[in-house]
Amino acid sequence: MAEAGQEAQRLDAWLWCARLRKTRADCARMVEGGAVRINRQPTDKPHARVRPGDVLTIALGSGEAGRIAVWRVLSLAARRGPPAEARALYEVVDGSAPPA
Repeated sequence: MAEAGQEAQRLDAWLWCARLRKTRADCARMVEGGAVRINRQPTDKPHARVRPGDVLTIALGSGEAGRIAVWRVLSLAARRGPPAEARALYEVVDGSAPPA
């Protein structure tokens, strides 16, 4: 799925390709708001690099109704494809909440 030789991808671009939000800008704002951790380390940088094997902890909501998703990155994305292709980019870890 990823281009040859590509070892890492921008976090906001990967989240967009994984179809977490409708636009890449929405993904970037989500990361800037502190809703994403990479391997348990908080990040607010949309340009942070994500690699296969990384574990992302994502806050999908706010307040008491908020859900937490934990995803393991399986591969990098070459493009934003259909939902079935997006689901192949990650696996859900420990029965956490699936994306909305």
